[in-house]
Amino acid sequence: MSSDPKRQSEPNIAGDSEERIKRFLATASHDLQSPLRHIAMYAELLLDDLGETLDGEQLQSLRMIMEKAQTAQRLTKALMSLAGGAPQVAPEEVDLQALSENVWGELTDEIEIGDATLESEGLPSIRTDPALLGLVLRHVLANALTFRSESPLHVAIAAERKGTDWFIRISDNGTGIDPAYRERIFEPFWKLPKAGTIQGAGLGLTTAREFLTALGGDIGLEDSDASGSRFIIRLPIA
Repeated sequence: MSSDPKRQSEPNIAGDSEERIKRFLATASHDLQSPLRHIAMYAELLLDDLGETLDGEQLQSLRMIMEKAQTAQRLTKALMSLAGGAPQVAPEEVDLQALSENVWGELTDEIEIGDATLESEGLPSIRTDPALLGLVLRHVLANALTFRSESPLHVAIAAERKGTDWFIRISDNGTGIDPAYRERIFEPFWKLPKAGTIQGAGLGLTTAREFLTALGGDIGLEDSDASGSRFIIRLPIA
């Protein structure tokens, strides 16, 4: 029997962290379901009742509210299933180009960054779960937007097929990640230090890895230095 108390406590710490993640995801996703359902329902009612009286811009805005609420519903259901064990996977043909642009547009609108640019031309269509992959992209891109340098942020997304897998690389020109933190960034509730930022829950990259595991893939930090970081996502070719 080992006499090292630190080694003995490590499994307990890991188990406690996993349980905290499950409780956090279950509570947050459950509490969001009702308001999201009502937003989508009332937007649909307004479209039915007022659709013929609205101009093009108003109609598009109302449709966008309904679509975004429905998308958020699907994501929270995915989080609930993750908290219950493994997320339900519903694969379909996904336009990676359109999905990347949509996620990027949502994030830059939320964070209100005017000088950030995305380079993502010619991305393929792949067969996977769009809700889960969208959430993965959201976490990685949000990471780039949060840990940007003083230079205008530039993010590039590229994809290539090798053997039985797709490899999606997401590069940025941000502050980079200290080598000491390269594995810790995937630990639950651990937050990369950055002065002057509002810290999140520390679950973004952890959740991204969990979703990719459910999809049969993985994510890692391929490269990082003072000029920026590059994450690599592996997904099996269905």
